[in-house]
Amino acid sequence: MSRHLTIWPLLTGTIRYEKTISTRNRGYGEYIDAPILAYLIETSNGRILYDVGCDYRKVADMRQRARYFDLMRPVVEPPRMSEDQRIPHYLARLGLAPSDIDLVFIGHLHFDHAGGLSDLVGCEVHVQADELAAARTGLDPTVFTDELAHADKWQVKTGEYLVTPGVHAVATPGHTAGHMSLLVEPGYGRRSGKGKDRGGTANGMASPSAVILCGDAADLGENIADEIAPGYCWQDNEALALTSIRKLKSLAREENAELWPNHDMQFFLGLPYFPAGRGLE
Repeated sequence: MSRHLTIWPLLTGTIRYEKTISTRNRGYGEYIDAPILAYLIETSNGRILYDVGCDYRKVADMRQRARYFDLMRPVVEPPRMSEDQRIPHYLARLGLAPSDIDLVFIGHLHFDHAGGLSDLVGCEVHVQADELAAARTGLDPTVFTDELAHADKWQVKTGEYLVTPGVHAVATPGHTAGHMSLLVEPGYGRRSGKGKDRGGTANGMASPSAVILCGDAADLGENIADEIAPGYCWQDNEALALTSIRKLKSLAREENAELWPNHDMQFFLGLPYFPAGRGLE
């Protein structure tokens, strides 16, 4: 595999739910089919997974499926996930194994983002202290307690930091207490302190050379365009969620970056189709 900076969007399943889950107080009675995405990021300094999808066993086994997801109906339907959408299957298609992943960065601990850690036991996992503390309260029904079983082995972080050159952890709380997004760039942006001539287009505007993985700070393009908070906000703090959306938009302008919403099917269908990835120069 190339060690140039590349992002592979990984479709780890789909989920159908009432749109108001993604857009606060908007979309009651309207149901959407959303992708459940993870991302493999290849850098010259290692490989990172951003989120890992669901625990396949909870989806595939009928008893577990009923136990974990029936109470969410009818607002949220159980996820749909095939075995070949598990993270190790994607890695194998690229000639990789879980042992080739240098770290797993969990944006937040909801079941559709952290459940797949069961397939990646032994990998280094990064999570925010505020996120883990809130998850352990048991107050968020979309965090499954058993998926925190190995939390004592995770690297618990506080605030923003450089994950590896070209990959920056960006604090975007609101949807959850310690939600994190990722800025992925070739290592030459303002945050790396190097500066770079990014080139330009015919109209003089620079072409995007960086990507911000929003996570669930922005499920849909609508969250970004209309500055509308996710339907679920930790402790009902809508203002904090909106602050994070505006922060992402400002960062995108500063870094000339594309914003990638996390559960937007139309947006996902415009991304490279695996095993193709998005290279960043």
